[in-house]
Amino acid sequence: QVQLVESGGGLVQAGGSLRLSCAASGRTFSRYTMGWFRQAPGKEREFVAAIGWSGGSTYYSDSVKGRFTISRDNALNTVYLQMISLKPEDTAVYYCAAAIRDGVRKTSPYEYDYWGQGTQVTVSS
Repeated sequence: QVQLVESGGGLVQAGGSLRLSCAASGRTFSRYTMGWFRQAPGKEREFVAAIGWSGGSTYYSDSVKGRFTISRDNALNTVYLQMISLKPEDTAVYYCAAAIRDGVRKTSPYEYDYWGQGTQVTVSS
């Protein structure tokens, strides 16, 4: 099992940057595929990015590719989402998630087994 706690959300102006962190606890954190999702009011939960066990394989949604970077530090049991060139449409609650099965092309929330509580990101125009 794994427990996830997101942090780093807040208010930022359009064009600004923000880094989200997800602290994980569990004996086998390094063997979980980790993902970031976001959910805006009235919308479905949307895939953002995923990273494999070792951190060498990543996958991004088209809407964030080139602006967001997912990374992980297994020694610190932490996964990160570095966001630059933020846009108002990036405003959402951001969730981190863990999947037991290997593979980074996991774009559906149903492919993940554990979830954090979310952290709010608001981008003003």
